[in-house]
Amino acid sequence: MEYAKMRAIAEELGTHAEQLEGAWRVEIGPSGPILAMMCPSKRHEGTVRRICKQLDEQLLTSHPGYICANGPEIEHPALGRMRRPDAIVIPEDVLDEEGLAVDASQVLAVIEIVSPSNPDNDYGQKLTEYPAMGIAHYMIVDPRTGTIEVHSDPCAGRYSRKDPYIFGDKVPFGAWTVETAAFRRYGRAGDSST
Repeated sequence: MEYAKMRAIAEELGTHAEQLEGAWRVEIGPSGPILAMMCPSKRHEGTVRRICKQLDEQLLTSHPGYICANGPEIEHPALGRMRRPDAIVIPEDVLDEEGLAVDASQVLAVIEIVSPSNPDNDYGQKLTEYPAMGIAHYMIVDPRTGTIEVHSDPCAGRYSRKDPYIFGDKVPFGAWTVETAAFRRYGRAGDSST
């Protein structure tokens, strides 16, 4: 199916999702448009916030005019993909443009916080899609295990470099460093603090 048709379906799904209870997101993956319920925990959102705050401070000097944003969709029409990472590094002024999604060519980095319900998406599909989109840096933070992977150097549709870390490390990520000492792991099943 051509991307324009998939995009139109995704927009219809998004309009429908606005009428549903709860928080929903629409992405376009390998099998086409996907409507998924979002249930991020407080720890998930806390980790996203900590990363965005740290990167925003460093971007002031490393990449003036760029921000770490939580929420915008990114798309790559030639690949037929639209994703909504947990956070992206983009020029701030693209948020003033018309439309729903940021062109992947404007994205310097993406960050995904692994959810307990769908870890394969971040380690599987997105790990092949983001380098194919030309995104230079991809950080996967996994509160299930307390581990972090930083992927970089996209080449031939995959990242040629992978650097592993654990919570507590100072993690080099592109031109920046992410301090992870305050990151929290998800609790056990039935633990209301997750």
